[in-house]
Amino acid sequence: MSTETAILLTGGTGFFGKALLRQLLSTGKANDYRIYVLSRQPEKFQLEYPILAAVERISFLKGDILDRASLPWTSSFSHVLHAATDSTHGPSLPPLQRFNCIVQGTSNVLDLAVATGASRFLLTSSGGVYGQQPGDLAAIPEDWHGAPLLSDPVTAYSQAKRAAEHLCALYRDAYGLHTVIARCFAFAGPDLPLNVHYAIGNFIRDALTAEAITVFGDGTPLRTYLDQDDLAHWLWTLLLEGIDGETYNVGSDQVVSIAELAHLVRRLLAPTKPVRIVGTPQPVGGRNRYVPNIQKIIAMHGLNVTVSLDQSILSTAKAHDGVGTSD
Repeated sequence: MSTETAILLTGGTGFFGKALLRQLLSTGKANDYRIYVLSRQPEKFQLEYPILAAVERISFLKGDILDRASLPWTSSFSHVLHAATDSTHGPSLPPLQRFNCIVQGTSNVLDLAVATGASRFLLTSSGGVYGQQPGDLAAIPEDWHGAPLLSDPVTAYSQAKRAAEHLCALYRDAYGLHTVIARCFAFAGPDLPLNVHYAIGNFIRDALTAEAITVFGDGTPLRTYLDQDDLAHWLWTLLLEGIDGETYNVGSDQVVSIAELAHLVRRLLAPTKPVRIVGTPQPVGGRNRYVPNIQKIIAMHGLNVTVSLDQSILSTAKAHDGVGTSD
């Protein structure tokens, strides 16, 4: 019997997927595994990213996780990394559709994992499953039992991720599938899109192309940003070595306010441009936080933040045809 590590990667053409594939190339591990990337439009991705498409042991499969008939049921996989996250364009969907897409997609991929003989399954979940972080909780640990408000349709994404996590527990119980959960927070890096709803991407875009860097809120929310290279290394480690049934926070522990982030982007990329904060100041007691406690993944797997926020901002800007200063 073959002992080859055959990995199915869903969401392989999105931000997470590109980060995962690039990390394999940069570390020289692209030939250590057989990678199958599931995509609705593999031909388009291969044209746009020929370097990734040219790797001999990376294959592209045409399929949609919401269309069961299109999935590779007759294949054989040892591992499944479900990275189809919906976080980039999902906010444009109605809440009910967004919820159904995440839950049904996860259910289909879990069925596929069982049917194709996979022994390990990694779900990329979200820090949003914790709901609003209390102001007196500096960083959220995995065993904190907060949750988003069930009665608010705006929480559809977070509720769906909670349901997806529970599906993993159910499949683990019913089929013995080894499941690991990665609760992902906020990220930056060369493959981050600049024109969607990510503040750090918007600030870099403004630094490169606009007259000013604009903060549409009041600048007080607290965030952390993990570079995509660290993100990919952490996810590969969890897929291959994460402890069955465990949940891990994936994100940086280096806290920055949104206003501080805007000024940092200005200093690195466009020191002559102003930062404009156009939102109404909110009471300090209501300060929004989205900060993970990452001591568990550090202690259990020796993973650490290795790319600084400065480095990540610079590499993101460079990938979008700009680096250094801009008038």
